[in-house]
Amino acid sequence: MQEVEIVTGIDIGTTKIGCFIAEVADDEIKIIGVGSAVSDGLKYGVVVDVDKTVKSIQAAVKKAEDMADVDVDAVFVGIAGDHIRSINGRGVVAVSGENSEVTSDDVRRVIDAAKAVALPIDREIIHILPQEFIVDDMKGIRDPVGMKGVRLEAEVHIVTGAIASAQNIHRCIEKAGYHVADIVLEPLASSYSVLTDDQKELGCVIIDIGGGTSDIAMFYEGCIRHTSVVALGGKNVTNDLAIVLRTPINAAEKLKIEHGRVLHSDVDHDTHITVSDVNRVADRKIAKSLLVDIIQPRMAEILALCSEEVKKSDFINLMTTGLVLTGGGSLLPGTIEVAEDIFNMPVKLGLPTGFTGMVEEAQNPQSATGVGLVIYASKHLHEIGGVISRGEGGAFESIKKRFRRWFNTVSVY
Repeated sequence: MQEVEIVTGIDIGTTKIGCFIAEVADDEIKIIGVGSAVSDGLKYGVVVDVDKTVKSIQAAVKKAEDMADVDVDAVFVGIAGDHIRSINGRGVVAVSGENSEVTSDDVRRVIDAAKAVALPIDREIIHILPQEFIVDDMKGIRDPVGMKGVRLEAEVHIVTGAIASAQNIHRCIEKAGYHVADIVLEPLASSYSVLTDDQKELGCVIIDIGGGTSDIAMFYEGCIRHTSVVALGGKNVTNDLAIVLRTPINAAEKLKIEHGRVLHSDVDHDTHITVSDVNRVADRKIAKSLLVDIIQPRMAEILALCSEEVKKSDFINLMTTGLVLTGGGSLLPGTIEVAEDIFNMPVKLGLPTGFTGMVEEAQNPQSATGVGLVIYASKHLHEIGGVISRGEGGAFESIKKRFRRWFNTVSVY
């Protein structure tokens, strides 16, 4: 019989927390449980209330557990927020293998050399993402092990985060009753579910417009070249509606979802909708076009700020396949058209793929990070030593030793 692994991903967002449970067998991923809960304890991707965050995590995981009929123990967790920073690094070592042959130990040493950058005392490395290796003068090497040479160089992308923010996410997961298998940068996770290998190879930008932040990653020749975060998202649109229309936040969110548009051409200007008043006075009628007047400037601002971040990269002119928008904020009608105008490149909506099972529940932009986390987990199971759930079909192996690492080790993928 096929050995079935159970993996779990938790997307801890500003507006909602999503949990995805999947079975993995022979590289096939079947999502068997999906759960979500309102996120009350985060702001701009950062935990501001531990107890509320813990309750939201427990609620989301419980729904997914009941659906999948398994008990979750260890989880892969997404991390985002405006505290995320990234830099590119370079390391050089002498090849120490017998007969000048590059070994896996040489690769480890050159990555250690590349990550030896000066960081502020309050920051920690989250990922070391190799971009390419150079053996003597031969560039563009993906895997140098077994090659002959005297000098080995590595170019890497280093993602860092605030130590306190990462530790607070870790603490919330532990207090909720689960173990942290790994903490993964959210746009990296999303790329696993919405980008193809060809897009990553030829050049592609992915922007995940979440509730509190918009997370950016740029790929070229199969690896990440640039990452950044804009501290604006869909919640800012909701707040604008609530303030201008003097309506409760929940009512503003409902208006955005049901009637929100980014372009006036998508709206019947003669149509009116009812808006409740935050002071509990009589409901009012407003033209639908007024929603566009409020939403369009904010969405244009978010996309323009993302465009400025993308332009900071030396790889901007190599993004051949264009831009992929995902996340809940990308669902507002007209967002794609506005993005095409601002970025001056092809833009498409990113839908998660590469899995079976609960396709209808998971194949939407809001699920990109959660689905990406379980796909990421399935590809890195060998690095954590086996099954990470107590469900039927596998035995749980403790992984605490490897992943209690915020002050001593890093993840290298």
